[in-house]
Amino acid sequence: MQRIVLPKQTIQILMFFTVAVCRQTALTAQEHAAPDAQASNSTLNVTHILGFEGISNNTNGSLSIQNGCLRFQKTASTSAQIPIASIQNLNTGEQDRQVGGAGMTVAKMAVPYGGGSVISLFSHKKYDTVSLEYVDCNGGLHGAIFQLEKGQGQILRSELEAAGVHVAHPEDETSKGSTQETKHEDN
Repeated sequence: MQRIVLPKQTIQILMFFTVAVCRQTALTAQEHAAPDAQASNSTLNVTHILGFEGISNNTNGSLSIQNGCLRFQKTASTSAQIPIASIQNLNTGEQDRQVGGAGMTVAKMAVPYGGGSVISLFSHKKYDTVSLEYVDCNGGLHGAIFQLEKGQGQILRSELEAAGVHVAHPEDETSKGSTQETKHEDN
C-alpha cells in the first residue's frame, strides 16, 4: 500500500474545515435540542407535508387548537381547519434527515482517512411527524401529515388525546399482531 503524503498547508486546511464542520454541527445540535414542555393549547411551528385542502404541500406555518378545531395557519389570510371531533385517528413518529446540503457533502469528501463518515454521524436532524385521518362534512375520509421539531409531536399528541381524539399506540399494533399469530397457531 502506497502512502500519500500531503503538504503541511493542505493538512492544516483540512483540519480547519473539519473543526469548523464539527463546531457547526455541535451548535446546530444545541439549537435543535428537545424543546421544553409547553403549556396546553400552544401554537406549534410545523411543516404541512400534505393533506389540508387549500394549503400547498411542504408549507411552513403554525398549528394550534382553537375553539374545538385543529387550525393550520400559513399567513393571516391563509389558513385551514378541521373540527377535532372529525379526527378519526392520529399517529406519531420520528424522522431523521441529514442536514448541511452540498457544503457538508464537500467537507465530508475532503476529510482524509474516512473521517467524513464520522461527520455524517453528527450531521442529522430529527423531526417528529404527526399524521391524522379525518372525515369531511360530506363523510369523505382524508389524511394530513405534519412535520414538527423533535419533542413537539408528543405535545400535540397529548393535547389532541385530551380533546378526545383516538391515538394509535405502537404497542397496540404489536399486541394485535401477536394475538392474530396465536389464533393462527391454534387452528
